[in-house]
Amino acid sequence: MSQSTGLRAAWPTLAIMVGASVWGFVWYPLRMLAAFGLTGTAASAATSAAGCLFVLVLRWRSLATVRWHWVLPMLGLAAGVTNVGFVWGAIHGEVMRVLLLFYLTPAWTALFAHFILRERLTWAGGALAALSLLGAVLMLWSPQLGVPLPANAAEWAGLIGGMGFAMSNVLVVKTSRVLPHMKPEMRTAVIFAGATLFGALTSCIEPMAAIKAGEDFARVVLLVLALGIVLGSNNMLVQYGLARVPANRASIIMLFEIVVTALSSWLFAGETPGPREWAGGACIVLASLLSSWLHRAQDARKHAAHASADASVMTHADASRTDEADDSRDDAGNGRGRCRGEGGSRGDKDGDNSGDDSGDGGADNGGGNGGHHSGGSGPGPFRARNGARAMV
Repeated sequence: MSQSTGLRAAWPTLAIMVGASVWGFVWYPLRMLAAFGLTGTAASAATSAAGCLFVLVLRWRSLATVRWHWVLPMLGLAAGVTNVGFVWGAIHGEVMRVLLLFYLTPAWTALFAHFILRERLTWAGGALAALSLLGAVLMLWSPQLGVPLPANAAEWAGLIGGMGFAMSNVLVVKTSRVLPHMKPEMRTAVIFAGATLFGALTSCIEPMAAIKAGEDFARVVLLVLALGIVLGSNNMLVQYGLARVPANRASIIMLFEIVVTALSSWLFAGETPGPREWAGGACIVLASLLSSWLHRAQDARKHAAHASADASVMTHADASRTDEADDSRDDAGNGRGRCRGEGGSRGDKDGDNSGDDSGDGGADNGGGNGGHHSGGSGPGPFRARNGARAMV
């Protein structure tokens, strides 16, 4: 029983790791498409269209949850910039350098969240943004240029794609706030639709030779459809994990993509990062880890504050209930005291009468004093004292 429970608890984490692994390998089939003659922008549009169609067919019932809001086209545009930047950069550049530039998200997210989500930019957030930018400076510094700029168009594409990725993450949060009833898979469909449109527009300015009809064309179609299904399924798989794993922990797990990309680029492309790439990458990864830790600490403080407030409310409620119970007992005691006091008074009178009677009888027998004491110690005064106690 405990093993099955532990396995169910591990599924969300495993889902995110599988998603990160797929993204770490996806550059390789994209280069295969480029080898067949499909450009990066066209590949972005084709695979995104296949992914969007797959999600809509699989989750068509969720279409009823979609409502118009200006944030949806903005989310689609940011996703299009993200996808085209990553795909084009991964095809034409060094995969590891492009991915590390893509992962400068702590810097861009802090800025975008400040202006779009109205989140306060703290000193800690600014320091993390500076640390990730320091990693980029270490990696991009060129003695010839004297400035830390991307060395080629592929690295620029990775950098701009990372900005789009940060913007899309912020807009996903914005979408969940302004359209809370919209299903997550519909956000996925909007992301794929935006990537399709943006990829199609940018493919118009990138020349592409005609793909030969026959076997190569069939392979391109099959590979595009397979990539669309894999990416659509992968996105929904990651959505499943993100819905069940704390966001800060999920951001750490997603860094597994960098590890997978480093291994796959070394195995399949023969790319070996140099000392500057390792140093810059370490700063970027460290910034992401610290960002996760910072958000986790902030969440813990918020939960502690809420728990303290709840405890204070519960204590106040318990005290109020205790006071009400005490008041009820006092009222009940007052009623009983009055009844017993009256009974005691009656007892005193009866006792006095009986004492007098006993005294009179005792006098006849020579025991009048004892008879009067016996009458004074009868049940009447005991009841009166109990009544007096209850009234206090």
